[in-house]
Amino acid sequence: MFETLSPMPADPILGLMAKYRQDNRANKIDLGVGVYKDDAGHTPILDCVKRAEQHRIDTEESKVYIGPTGSPLFNELIAELAFGSEHSALAAKRIRSVSTPGGTGSLRVAADFIKRIKPNAVIWVSDPTWANHIGLFEAAGLTVKTYPYYDYDNKCLKFDEMLAALGQVSTDDVVLLHACCHNPSGMDLTPAQWDSICSLAKTQGFTPLIDMAYQGFGDGVDQDAYGVRKMAETVNDMILCSSCSKNFGLYRERIGACSILAKTSEAADITYSVLLYVVRCIYSMPPAHGAAIVETILGSSELKQQWLDELKVMRDRINDNRALLVNKLLEKGVTRDFGFIQEQKGMFSFLGITPSQVDTLQKEHAIYMVDSSRISIAGIANNNVDHLASAIAQVIK
Repeated sequence: MFETLSPMPADPILGLMAKYRQDNRANKIDLGVGVYKDDAGHTPILDCVKRAEQHRIDTEESKVYIGPTGSPLFNELIAELAFGSEHSALAAKRIRSVSTPGGTGSLRVAADFIKRIKPNAVIWVSDPTWANHIGLFEAAGLTVKTYPYYDYDNKCLKFDEMLAALGQVSTDDVVLLHACCHNPSGMDLTPAQWDSICSLAKTQGFTPLIDMAYQGFGDGVDQDAYGVRKMAETVNDMILCSSCSKNFGLYRERIGACSILAKTSEAADITYSVLLYVVRCIYSMPPAHGAAIVETILGSSELKQQWLDELKVMRDRINDNRALLVNKLLEKGVTRDFGFIQEQKGMFSFLGITPSQVDTLQKEHAIYMVDSSRISIAGIANNNVDHLASAIAQVIK
């Protein structure tokens, strides 16, 4: 059986991580991996997480399965975090959620769910989008097409082109939207642009699938959910995929959620039954530990406030790093305008340099990023930004 197999191409991010680890140069910089790092290059465990985890250890009485839905309390609290506790769709009981193994698991649940209810649906993703979106949806048997999004030349959104393309999408299709902190461009929709997209979704009748992997990393927990909440006010049906990896720092615990919105509470119950069948056929039962940590934090006013404070520290550091890099490039005499970096949100940004220049940065300066020149802003630090800016100045002169 196995003798006919050919090797699959290596994931570019994983390959980059391996090269970085093998590099012995003392001044090496990792701008590839998409995880938060503090100024020392460490990805810390949040203090609120440590407290919640200790509570979990002290109170857990069993390791028995928790059921395909996951923890009901986690599902309730994560939906309130995403949609807002006073949202009309929650009050009308039109939303159902399940715990999933991370945001990627949530997306796979959504993909299989779409395939089951609309086998011929096309899923439209932004150009560019997170690289794993396409492979994940295609693995579920869905057809993937792209709509215009990022203008590489002008470092802005192709919003008019985006609207025009989505205006041609069929009612049977699905449109993937990034809630905030667009990966990989960092260019987000404004509230006014979200209003237009929501109105178009209602007019066209396509199903929105919103991926929210970075809530709280852009402008704030509520601000970053504007599009999610507006869409839920506007359309009859939608899907939301959430992740707790970044904003709670729970990367290895693999906890996320998949939420569905239906026209009525009765329709939501039916949809939910299909969603649970999909879950049962993929992984049967979700992990419990990460969900227990999150529900402990969100269920405690003290711990939730501590989380919001710690989340703000991470968000402010990322935003400060954007300004730090732009100012350091100016200090190095770079005349090209990199001001767009400060206008973007979240973990990522495109530098807008060529693959050959990216290669030079790696070979001659020990600076690692993917060929597209997407950088992880969290990889910038006070002790490496001078080297980074000097190297960029050299390769683009």
